Amino acid sequence: MNTVKAKLKIALEDWEMMKKASEDDSEECAERFERHFYEFIDELKIWYLHLEQPPTTIEEAEDLIEVREIMELLPSPLELNFLTELELIIEGEERVQYD
Repeated sequence: MNTVKAKLKIALEDWEMMKKASEDDSEECAERFERHFYEFIDELKIWYLHLEQPPTTIEEAEDLIEVREIMELLPSPLELNFLTELELIIEGEERVQYD
């Protein structure tokens, strides 16, 4: 879980930078945030797959203390993205990335 939280910290730092970025830098900051957000999600998936009894529903996942801790750190605009990605992990679906 330490790696998950480390990746989340980087993504959240990028989120703050993106909010403050000038128009010239905004695209680069957004791309950096997106890359680090999905690195965080990839680490979350690894953590989830190694759980002794992984949750089988999003509700069960939301009850995990580690997930609650993550939710407390996320800015509200990112909560839905996080929950969507978590649900894909639980359902065993691969994320489709668009360029």
